[in-house]
Amino acid sequence: MASGFFAVLDDIAALMDDVAVTSKIATQKTAGILGDDLAVNAEKATGFLSSRELPVLWAITKGSFINKLIILPIVFLLNWLYAPAINYVLILGGLYLSYEGMEKIIEFLFHRDKKGHEVEAEIEQVEKSPEAIEKEKVKSAITTDFILSIEIVIIALGTVLEESHPFITQILVTSLVAFIATVGVYGIVALIVRMDDAGFKLIKKSNDKGFFGQLGHLLVKALPIVIKALGVIGTIALIMVAGGIFAHRIDYFHHLLPTWPKLLKEMTFGIAGGLIAVAVVTAGKWVYSLAVKK
Repeated sequence: MASGFFAVLDDIAALMDDVAVTSKIATQKTAGILGDDLAVNAEKATGFLSSRELPVLWAITKGSFINKLIILPIVFLLNWLYAPAINYVLILGGLYLSYEGMEKIIEFLFHRDKKGHEVEAEIEQVEKSPEAIEKEKVKSAITTDFILSIEIVIIALGTVLEESHPFITQILVTSLVAFIATVGVYGIVALIVRMDDAGFKLIKKSNDKGFFGQLGHLLVKALPIVIKALGVIGTIALIMVAGGIFAHRIDYFHHLLPTWPKLLKEMTFGIAGGLIAVAVVTAGKWVYSLAVKK
C-alpha cells in the first residue's frame, strides 16, 4: 500500500517536472507576443484619472482572466474536433488587430476639421459621462486582450503538441502560461501607470532633496513620455502581431516575398490587412447609413 502511494507521488513529481520544463519552453516562445501584449495593454490602460487607474486596470485584468477561462476550453475542444478551425479564428483575430492599428494611424495622419454630422458625433462623445467613457475603454481593452490571448494560448498549446506530451500536460502547461501572461503583463502595466505616484512619494519623503528627490522628479516627468511611447509602440505591435498571424497562418503569404526581412514582411502584411479591413468596415458603415436614411 505504501509503495503504491509513493509510486503515485513519483508520477505526480514527474508530471510536475515535465510541466515546469515545458512551461519554460512555451513561455520563451510566447515572449514576443507577451511583449506586444504589454505594449498594447499599457497604452489602453492609461489616460484615466489617477484615482481610477488601478480600478480600471483591475477591471481589465479580471476581463483578461475571464477571456482565458473562455478561450482555454474552446481551443482544446477545437483542437480535438477540428484543428484547422484554430487557424481561421486566428486569421479573423489578425484582421481585427490590423483594423484597430490602421484605424489609429489613419486618424492620426488624416485628422482634419470636422463638419456637420461628424461634429454632432463628437459632441455626443463629449457629452457622455466619465463612467460611460471608462466602460467603453475597458471593453475595448478586453476585446483586444481576447485576440492576443488566443494567440498566446495557441502558441503555448502548439509547443506542447510538438513534443507529443500527454493530454493532462497539455492542459496544465497551456493554462499555466496563460496565467503567467495575465499576471505578468498586467503587473508590469500597474507599475507603469503608477510611476508618477511613486515619484511624488519619493519627492515628499526626501523633502525634494538628494538622489531620491531627483529620481522622483524623473519618474513624474517620464510618465507622459512613456505613455506617448506606449501609444506608438502599442499601435505598431497591433499591426506586427496581425502581420505575423497572416505570414504564418496563411500558406500563400507564408511563401510570399521570401527574400524580405521578417519584420518588414510582417509589417507589410499587417498594414495591407488593416487597410482592407478599414475599407470593408467603412463601406459597411456607408451602406448601413444609406439603408437607415431610406
